Amino acid sequence: MKKIKIGVLGCADIAKRLAISAIKSTDECELVAIASMTLKKAQQFANQFNCEAIQGYENLLIKRDIDAVYIPLPTGLHYEWTVKALKNRKHVLAEKSISVDYASAKDMVETAQKNKLALFENFMFIFHSQYNFLFEKLNDGEIGEIRCFRSSFGFPPLRNDDIRYIKALGGGALLDAGVYTIKAAQFILGNNLHVNAAYLKYDAATKVDVYGGAFLSNDNGLFAEVAFGFDNYYQNNIEIWGSKGKIIAERAFTAGPGFKPKIILEKQDKRHEFILPSDNHFVNLLKEFYNSITNNNFEYQYNEILKQAELVNAVRINANKT
Repeated sequence: MKKIKIGVLGCADIAKRLAISAIKSTDECELVAIASMTLKKAQQFANQFNCEAIQGYENLLIKRDIDAVYIPLPTGLHYEWTVKALKNRKHVLAEKSISVDYASAKDMVETAQKNKLALFENFMFIFHSQYNFLFEKLNDGEIGEIRCFRSSFGFPPLRNDDIRYIKALGGGALLDAGVYTIKAAQFILGNNLHVNAAYLKYDAATKVDVYGGAFLSNDNGLFAEVAFGFDNYYQNNIEIWGSKGKIIAERAFTAGPGFKPKIILEKQDKRHEFILPSDNHFVNLLKEFYNSITNNNFEYQYNEILKQAELVNAVRINANKT
């Protein structure tokens, strides 16, 4: 098996906690280098993960021994470095949200198409095995016909200096937490959703949205209610309500390695709780990234990125009407 050689642009916390260990644990990938704006920080990471340290993102992108890059930079920096990576003939796996708006997402996709490269937005939760179990229950008709999808992802206020409060870096609850609920709605109900109504609450000091919600529907009579925020009681869940019952995933987005997620199935006068095996959704995502590259199968991810960006844009437009 020929491994995909990966370089990492930036020393973000998610790279340290999840991404790099996942890259190093797969048979499909090989960690080659980590770049930072300062050599000292790059060396700290490189020493920890036994790879090359590079000062400056540009210097990593020109390396010929790298096939792909993982970009954990703030959302507001994704466009610049994703496009540069693609123009340097590198496949790209970028953290969500991959873009701050639809226009930049479209430009990224067109650049990837032109260069025939993989472009992935890191929504790793959909690769967790708990969803295999959930879809089995849906397909078996356990809750009858789906009537409604609900999802919430929110957490208490962040530190005042957190980058998610910085508008220029793509801050805000919609791009950080809300996108999970929107992606989950598409994952369960399909990609033909459109936004009917939305609300975003903006902080007067930072000018970023700190909480909000949206109502989405499709032409098949299904609808989704989503809520998200930085000023909330912590939860990240999905609920699928059907004609005969409902299914709840309590840790829909953050069931990390070692955590055993719980799925709740409720029917008339019955409640079943299923504790499922732990899984590493980041490793599963990397395997999908690898398969996409080795099979030259890129279009489905381009379409996923554009549809997600379109819905996020529609949430903003509808929220501005209220």
